[in-house]
Amino acid sequence: MRRRKLVLALAGAGIGASSLPANAGWLSSLFGFGSSPAAPASAPPAAPVRAASAPPRASTAAASATSAPMPPLGELLFGQSAVLSGPLGEPLLAFNAGAQLVFDDVNARGGVLGRRIRLISIDDQLQPDKAVAAYQSLLKDHKVFGFFGCTGSATTAAVEPLLRESGAPAFGGYAVSDSARLRSRGAAYFVRATYGREAQTLVQHLTTIGVTRIGVAYLAHPGGEEVLKLISAALAERKLEPAVSAAVALDGTNLAAAARKLIGMEPQAIIMFLGGALAGDLMSQIGQRRQHTSFYGMSIIGGEMAVQRLGERARGLAVAEVMPYPWNQSDPSTKEYRRLAEAAKVPVGYFSFEGYVNAQVLIEALRRSGGLEPSRARLHAVLRTLQVRIAGLDLDFSVDGHTGSRFVELVQVAEGGRFIR
Repeated sequence: MRRRKLVLALAGAGIGASSLPANAGWLSSLFGFGSSPAAPASAPPAAPVRAASAPPRASTAAASATSAPMPPLGELLFGQSAVLSGPLGEPLLAFNAGAQLVFDDVNARGGVLGRRIRLISIDDQLQPDKAVAAYQSLLKDHKVFGFFGCTGSATTAAVEPLLRESGAPAFGGYAVSDSARLRSRGAAYFVRATYGREAQTLVQHLTTIGVTRIGVAYLAHPGGEEVLKLISAALAERKLEPAVSAAVALDGTNLAAAARKLIGMEPQAIIMFLGGALAGDLMSQIGQRRQHTSFYGMSIIGGEMAVQRLGERARGLAVAEVMPYPWNQSDPSTKEYRRLAEAAKVPVGYFSFEGYVNAQVLIEALRRSGGLEPSRARLHAVLRTLQVRIAGLDLDFSVDGHTGSRFVELVQVAEGGRFIR
């Protein structure tokens, strides 16, 4: 069994040294455009190195000794500025573990463009100022070729000028709003479908089965307000409007009041744009009042996290997933993902599968960019028009220039926390 390595170089004073606070900060940066005090961009290289959530990995030297010889041209470095601790850290670490399955497999076969892929990750705690410092450090100190798996709407908007100035492409961003994608078009590229696409899919499903009294629970934040507008627009196309909407504070302090407001209008279904913990708590609050309502979550709910939070109480929850079913038995790439994941003891699930798919697309784009030397300009040119099918996912970046997938599938939590389609 090949041992994997995930290099997490934590730079910046205090970056990654503490868990995120249990308050509004991390959600604020993820779904909106808040700001925080700046942190120093470059600390001494003695910043602590932190392993990801997966099993211990071999050192770089040990891994090189047991896999393919180091190509003479060395490494192709990608940087990641993302939250790697706190409430959102778990899904991102799973995302990274899935991506590393691909990088390790490719490296063992000699790499791509004659180089081994290495990912250098910095925990920016979803703070825009820290993200800017992290990107600067990754470009200047680590000389990264591009960026992979970076996280958040506010952080993406904050670093957009750096991406354009450097020419370094950013690929495979996670939890980035539609407006932030549009703003960074031509500099950043995303695999997962947009929130607008998720909203359309959920509303179409509900109205098709005769549900017209639809409530919306959303984060009390500009990002949440943007999603409320997307859901309202999807309903307006069907001459409907939300039966009730409730903004939920990022720290959950008004959760009981939000539950009462939603229940008061007796919606048939509630669409939730909430993180897993908040969504679980809202479902519990409404369930305690014996309100018979169906619950639908957008992809940020993290179905796996909701199941961990609620256990059997999550049964019946429907989630709009933006990745194909990781347990598919017919797609060869999906079966290969499970084989690699099981060998490396990486949990099979939507989060790690998303990382795996994003890494596969990046490798394919790099191969198509060709040339004796890696070229940012050539990679940009490939990504702008890339059309490919990977793991059952059809991707076409030429449609809008920033997002490849339009895939959204509703899955339901069944007995034992299983997901069924």
